[in-house]
Amino acid sequence: MNGNTFRLPARRCATAAAATVLAAGPVTLASAGSAHATADHGRASASVLRTGLDVSLLNKTVNVPLAVSLNEVQAPRSAEQTALTARLDGVNGGKPFSVLRADVAKAAATTSATKAEGTVTLAHARVHVPGLPLLSLIEVDQVTSRATCEAGKPPAATSNVLGAVTVLGKKVTLTPGGTTAVQVPGVGEVRLDLSHRETTSRTAAATALRLKVSVNPLKLNVAEVEGTLTLARTTCESPTPAEQPSAPSTPPAPDTKPQAAPAAKHDLAETGGSSLTPYLAGGSAVLLAAGGGAVAFARRRRGRG
Repeated sequence: MNGNTFRLPARRCATAAAATVLAAGPVTLASAGSAHATADHGRASASVLRTGLDVSLLNKTVNVPLAVSLNEVQAPRSAEQTALTARLDGVNGGKPFSVLRADVAKAAATTSATKAEGTVTLAHARVHVPGLPLLSLIEVDQVTSRATCEAGKPPAATSNVLGAVTVLGKKVTLTPGGTTAVQVPGVGEVRLDLSHRETTSRTAAATALRLKVSVNPLKLNVAEVEGTLTLARTTCESPTPAEQPSAPSTPPAPDTKPQAAPAAKHDLAETGGSSLTPYLAGGSAVLLAAGGGAVAFARRRRGRG
């Protein structure tokens, strides 16, 4: 009986161990965050020269636009060309005429994940307009322009006009941030803005020279030339930083603390009985009856003997 009762704790311990495993349970791992990264490399542009001129012919009865550019590039690109010619019907007998000639005329625009930049370098340049084949509209020694937009930094724009500047044959002194007017009787007028710069939180633009032109050359059948002309123009827009991948979620640590098992019942005396008590009692009765039968049978044999 005691042997049977002492097997109960083992069964109880096995049940408790199973309960502990179930309590730990399956652990569900959280999936790692997405790691998509996209970046905008920004934008940049540069041009050595750009014209927006209207040329009037035949006593202003015919208007011909002169819209040309030299080394006008957008990132990622660069160009180096030192001469620009144009052809207009009714001007110079329909033959090409020179608009700009220079010893150096470079434009570059670059972009990356961290910086966008446009740069222009112009040296020993001479600009002409229709009707003035021998007289330069403007001559400059050196002109530079730069617009830089770096991610996480304020955009910057710089431009410089170095050395002598000659407008319609006259040497002039330019005022930074101001307007200089040059008038030549019988030829016309040119108004110059020096080093024009603009910046915002993400963009920058720089123009070394902006000219407003109004000339009356009265030659080569040209009555009037009006409009604007820009030298060394650069722009940029800051790159957009790449989206950072989200950090992976840390899975919860499994609960490995064993669960308390119910107290084992060691014997009938301590518990006052258990669910096996009826079976034990029945077995005892059977054994007792069998023992009584064996004693009676032994006594009969002795009596016969």
